[in-house]
Amino acid sequence: MPGQTEGLNIIFSFIVALVLAFAATPLVKKLAFKIGAVDVPRDSRRMHKTPKARLGGLAIYYGFLVSVACFAEFRLATGELNLALFGILGGSVIVVVLGMLDDMKSRPALLKFCIQIVAALIPVLMGVRVYAVTNPLNGALITLPDWLSIGASVLWIVGVTNAVNLIDGLDGLAVGTSSIAAISLLSILLLEGNASVTLLVLTAALAGACFGFLPYNFNPAKIFMGDTGSTFLGFILACISIQGPFKMYVAFAVPLLILGLPIFDTAFAIIRRLAKGQSPMQPDRGHLHHRLMDAGFSHRTTVVLLYGLSAVLAISGIVLLFSGLAKALVLIIAVVVCLIVGLNFVNNKGDEPEEGAEHAPDANDAAHTKAPEKIEKR
Repeated sequence: MPGQTEGLNIIFSFIVALVLAFAATPLVKKLAFKIGAVDVPRDSRRMHKTPKARLGGLAIYYGFLVSVACFAEFRLATGELNLALFGILGGSVIVVVLGMLDDMKSRPALLKFCIQIVAALIPVLMGVRVYAVTNPLNGALITLPDWLSIGASVLWIVGVTNAVNLIDGLDGLAVGTSSIAAISLLSILLLEGNASVTLLVLTAALAGACFGFLPYNFNPAKIFMGDTGSTFLGFILACISIQGPFKMYVAFAVPLLILGLPIFDTAFAIIRRLAKGQSPMQPDRGHLHHRLMDAGFSHRTTVVLLYGLSAVLAISGIVLLFSGLAKALVLIIAVVVCLIVGLNFVNNKGDEPEEGAEHAPDANDAAHTKAPEKIEKR
């Protein structure tokens, strides 16, 4: 476990990122309207009725960056530069700038994909990668050749970056899910007790920035995070999840569970589209959040249900790490049974809005701003 000084760094990195992201969001909203990073409902696919700023991810990045600059260690104990940290921050700049440009005017998917690969290569070539995996049969470490270590790490970073981007289809969904993932990763790093202070600060700052932005983004959203935020969150979560103790786990089993919602939803989307003979980039309404809303759940209920699913997967990852596969499976099965029963109960009740809600069902669903935006862009 970290010492007193290191513990204070972690706490303050969370608080500073939260406060700065919260304070910066209204300013970023004004900036978005000035530079044209606005989603205007020009067609029937847009559910919102008024223009919405897209650039909210810049506030998340600002809170994160300042917090890391204040509390992270830019030099190692040996006096050498912390190349991994510089690599992550350097790659994140490219991702954020690309996201800002895309929020102002949609860019070709292939171009964005190529730039994301370049951004991922920067931290990977500076040491942020998986060097070995554990053999599930005997627990022995298998060292990966450089080409496989680099290739798999780049694929992981780019894949998670786009997975988080693709689930940004409902107000508050991507930032809330990322908050849960960041807290889960931070919990594991603290329990392991051998992670660097910089890695802990990165994770705490990311969680704090997400919590600072969430009040503005939860339904009905006052501002969207846009690609600026969703790709940045995915990029940082991916980089964190292949450092420290995560370098050695079987086939990314723990990070796969913690980031399970965006990863599995994206994987199923690709398989679904290929099975229909469509391009993997072909937009559709087959994502899990769309299916829940089409089944009659309100916007807010759908988001809360998916928060719960993310939390269950994250806790299962922690249980898998510290208690073994059998106990993790027991937890997942028990929660799935409760979830099925709960969904049936809510559905039978008609998913009525709570008394005193800001919007009636029609208006609340009309506030479903993000899904059409994201689908159209893809």
